Amino acid sequence: MKSAQYLEEIRRSAGLRRAVLKKITVEGGEATFHLITDTNYTEEDVKYASSVSLRYAAGLRARAKILKSVPDAEAVKAYIAGYLKDSFPAFAAFLSPADITAEVDAGGGRFTLKVDPSEYAKGKGDGVVDEVSTALGRNFCGHWLGELTVSEQKEKGEITRETPPEEFIVAPRFFEICNFTAIDGADPRPTNALYIADLAGEVQGVTVCGTMSHIEERETKNGKPYFSILLSDGTGTLRASYFSKKATVEKVRALRAGTGICLTGDNEFFGGGLSFKVKSLDLGTPPEGFTPTARPSRPAPARYRCVFPQPEADLVQSDFFGSKPLPEGFAAQKYVVFDLETTGFGASTSAMDRIIEVGAVKIEGGTITERFSSFVACPVRLPPEIVELTGITDDMLKGAPDISDVIADFFKFTEGCALVAHNAQFDCRFIRYYGEKEGYLFEQRQLDTLALSQELLRLKNYKLNTVAEHYGFTFNHHRAFDDAFVTAKIFIELVRERGKLP
Repeated sequence: MKSAQYLEEIRRSAGLRRAVLKKITVEGGEATFHLITDTNYTEEDVKYASSVSLRYAAGLRARAKILKSVPDAEAVKAYIAGYLKDSFPAFAAFLSPADITAEVDAGGGRFTLKVDPSEYAKGKGDGVVDEVSTALGRNFCGHWLGELTVSEQKEKGEITRETPPEEFIVAPRFFEICNFTAIDGADPRPTNALYIADLAGEVQGVTVCGTMSHIEERETKNGKPYFSILLSDGTGTLRASYFSKKATVEKVRALRAGTGICLTGDNEFFGGGLSFKVKSLDLGTPPEGFTPTARPSRPAPARYRCVFPQPEADLVQSDFFGSKPLPEGFAAQKYVVFDLETTGFGASTSAMDRIIEVGAVKIEGGTITERFSSFVACPVRLPPEIVELTGITDDMLKGAPDISDVIADFFKFTEGCALVAHNAQFDCRFIRYYGEKEGYLFEQRQLDTLALSQELLRLKNYKLNTVAEHYGFTFNHHRAFDDAFVTAKIFIELVRERGKLP
């Protein structure tokens, strides 16, 4: 039904000139159109509204039910507070009832939201005022105008949120670079490298160092060579593009997987994502016998809060490719294979995109044993391209748990397990970012089925659906649990193919 066209006709009646359509109910073959008006209406208005409704009832009997409602300022404030809590929970957490003011007049009304300076830009960027105005227009008669203002005197902490103890907020970690040999010759020469696992935000002039597990030469549209590199240091994996110089291109072409290298550059937002811009490439290694230093983390919760794992088994294709045995030791380890759906394809220029769905399976004894799956509440509207790609809509996220609760449960689910994902750099960045905000540090060993596929297979590309097709697996792509489940099946087959643990 075209509600805008319907209301345009309804409002031609004098007593319904500012009416809004609250809802439509259907029972016993009759559709009831529930209208709200703030003006006096007559029986003629009711008859007129029923006749209009009949034309929009798709063959059902129809009637209009009209309720006169003239809200006061307190009712409007209460509605705004409830709407913000449901639709913009992160923003609402910093508002108290005193920060919301409302005025009602003959034409609708006005409202003001007072925030401290740190929340002003976020509110503007998320379009909070426009969304509240639209919501008021759907539920109250008339036009509603809003304003976001800064209150310098607003005391922070009026609404408290649970935050991790101070000891969980720790500095990034570094290790000493050994065996440095110049190729580009970073200036100044780097002496320490940042853990790749700690490369979670924007930082300038930083060096990472580790073993290059994959290098592939490519060409730009202009025919200039560049190299796609996969680098691991035992704490994480970094995918980066290196645009070589004429003086160094042959030296880089001679490099092979397994070589220790240093990449120096800037970790910055570019093209909607967080990307490492390489400025120089040199040889170097972590110290011999390098063991990553652990950071203190908030312990896993004693019990699950809102996402409860369920038993899961691969009954369809289990052991279908079982001609090769799983390597010794695989069954003794536990893995969590996971996938995320998010509001974007990287990170925005001001903050990380939001997680909207988490899907995971646990592998124990060499087989899939448990599943973990949940939508995640999102305080902003989903971009149309994400809705089209995933099939997830705003309505599907209503009532979903907050990321703070989901990430706590996911941390508990992954306890004692290595983490596996397809293009792990992308997914692990999200869980590290949101986990760290709650004090949970995801620093388990990370394995990437994308990197394993590149190592073991020869395919036209290494997208998840391409690798799945290679093994004959079918699945519902771009939904978190389905992607995680097929990634787990792929992971098991890649381990068989490899013949030893990655």
